[in-house]
Formats: sequence, C-alpha cells, structure tokens
Amino acid sequence: MSEADSGELTVRVATSLKAVPAGAWNACANPHALAQAVSAACASSTDLGIDRDNPFVSHEFLTALEESRCTGGRSGWSPAHLVVEDESGALVAAAPSFLKSHSQGEYVFDHSWADAYERAGGRYYPKIQVSAPFTPATGPRLLVADGPQAEEARQALIAGLEALRAQTQSSSVHVTFAQEPDVAVLKEAGYLERNDLQFHWRNEDFGSYDDFLGTLASRKRKALKRERREAVAAGITIEALSGRDLTEAVWDDFFSFYEDTGSRKWGRPYLNREFFSRIGEAMGERVVLMMAKRAGRYIAGAINFRGANTLYGRNWGCIEDHPFLHFELCYHQAIDYAIAHGLARVEAGAQGEHKLARGYRPVITRSLHHIADPGLRRPVAAYLVQERERIVEAQAALEVEGPFRKGNDGDA
Repeated sequence: MSEADSGELTVRVATSLKAVPAGAWNACANPHALAQAVSAACASSTDLGIDRDNPFVSHEFLTALEESRCTGGRSGWSPAHLVVEDESGALVAAAPSFLKSHSQGEYVFDHSWADAYERAGGRYYPKIQVSAPFTPATGPRLLVADGPQAEEARQALIAGLEALRAQTQSSSVHVTFAQEPDVAVLKEAGYLERNDLQFHWRNEDFGSYDDFLGTLASRKRKALKRERREAVAAGITIEALSGRDLTEAVWDDFFSFYEDTGSRKWGRPYLNREFFSRIGEAMGERVVLMMAKRAGRYIAGAINFRGANTLYGRNWGCIEDHPFLHFELCYHQAIDYAIAHGLARVEAGAQGEHKLARGYRPVITRSLHHIADPGLRRPVAAYLVQERERIVEAQAALEVEGPFRKGNDGDA
C-alpha cells in the first residue's frame, strides 16, 4: 500500500518489523506497560481482563517469528504491518497485520466461509489477518500510543486496513482475539463480531493453591489432590525456568517435545527451533518454561509467556507418557505460578473443556471480521447472530458444570 494521508497523520505498510524501531512499536503496543507492571501485584478478581503488557504484540515476539521465518517467505503469513506516523515522523499507532494465503494457525476457523465463497465463484484468499500469529491469546490489535491524537490514529488504522484490503484485492479483514477498546470501534466501523469460548483461571487473591482448592466442592478438591500426586509419582520433579535458565540445551529438549506434539496435531509444527532461541535471547524474562524431569533428564515441558497481570499457557509436549502430567505442567503449575507472583489470570489457550475440572472458567473471546462482498457478508452475519447465542448458552451451561462450591451446598 502506498502512503496515505489522514489529516496530519500518514499511514504506510511495513513489510518487515526490522524497519520499525522496537521502542516506538512497543510504546504503541503496550503504552501502559510500566504503570501496569508496578501495580500488577494489586490485580485481582476486579481485573477487567486487560493485560497492559501483552507479550504477543511486542516487537520482540513478532520479530522472533519473522527472523526465524515462521512468518514471511513461504509461510503464508506475509507481514504487512500498518504504521501511522505524525507530521514529525513519530510512530503513533500500528497494527500487526499479515496478508494470508490460507487460514492455518489462526484458531478462529473460517474454512467453511472460504469454501462456500469459492464454490460460489469468489476468491477468498488473500485475506488480511490482524493478530499475533499462532497465538490464541486475547490482546490489543489496534496499537495506539498515548497522546492527543490517539483516537484519530485508531481511526487511521481502520481506514488503513480497508485501503490495504482494497489494494491487495483481499476478500476480508480479520481481527482475532481482540479486546476493548478495539472491539467497540471496529463494530462501529461495520465489522461483524464473532464469539468463541476459552478457559481462563481467575486469581481471587489466593495466598496458596490450597486456598484456591477451598473454593471447590469437596470431591473435586480430593480429585485434584490425587491427580497432582499421581502426576509426579514416577519420581518426576518439575522446574520453572526463565531468563538465563533457558539455555540452548533446554530449548533443544523442549523443542523435541513440542515437535512431537505439533506433528501429531497439525502435521507440521508452526514454530521452528530457531524461534525458541530468539525469544529466549530477546524476551527470556517473559518466558516461563515448566519442565518435568525424571531419572536425570527432561521428559516433558510446557511454555508460558508472562504479561503484567496474566500468565499465558501456549505449547506443551512430552517424550514419555505419565498419567496427569499434561494437566500438572499446563494447568496446575500455571496456577501455582500465578498465585506466587500475584498474577490476576491464567489464559490456558484454545479449546479444551477438560480445563473446566481444573478450576478454569469459560470465558467468551471476541473477533471482528470485515467482509467486502455483500453476497458473503449477509449469510455470515446471519450465522454469527446464531453462533453468538449458542456461545452464551454454552458458557452458562459450563459455568454450572464447574467444580466450584454452589451456594449453600457447603462441601457437597
């Protein structure tokens, strides 16, 4: 897309984050990061679901994907990041956007839309994807720095996305796993809202894991205690590694776990070995790697990323099968870590109703979709109305099924 003026603002496309200064990008991505980090210990159940220091839209994370060739090249994720600059050339807003030739690695599934459109003679790809690639975690998508032009810059991004869609002859723009205020302004701009469910754990100012267990029905408490004992019964110990602990040898072990699981789930893992080295170097203090060891060697691991008030569970894998070890590494250890570090939430990734029994609650996630062709937009809009209703009903039903004590039931 050629440069476009929006008043005193200029919108352009960066096809590589190497062309965008890290500090300027991060000031847009997480403008309240420092203040939020200072107050993170105070975050509790009153938290509104916003993490002011989201790791997945940081320059470091997105650059690691690009430089390791997980995005760009033949990946089908061609960087087309929108940047908005003021008249002095300072970056005031940005959007992590990609030109997509497929719908892999997004976790908001539109394959049926693509199939229907192409059967009707349309061309669904390319499309514009605004997201953190391969990462089903909520976060900001229209990245706007603080300042007097903030709202104007946000509107410039929305206009820029439409201009980019038109210039690339893309069928649509998809802004996935969005949060406020992006949801509100995109809906006002005519985007269609789509909902789905994830399972997140909420810290209610617990002092320990036992405090959390005290909120569960008695039989659920007993089941989880037994599950945790059995997970490590084969002489397994668990370590939480961050920063300098993330050696290349550790990454070698974890990647072997991840590659095995990813190959079985997707045929080919989305992330390569180089990516993990790069994030370890660039943002290792924000990585929390739960590693299980038996007989002197690592046998399983789960990777998490830390925001200001949220721990984000991402990938896991193993080379030995042990009962409940997956649940221990991915869910129980994450809760332990969140409590110990005063974090408000654990986001446990996409899907998985088995998380419900471990104390994770059903939470509605939101995505926004702009479809240019009215012939496709109309049926999709009608479908999304029904889908949103089903999601609300499913969330209510799952809440009832949760392991928490009900009303005056005591320990029932």
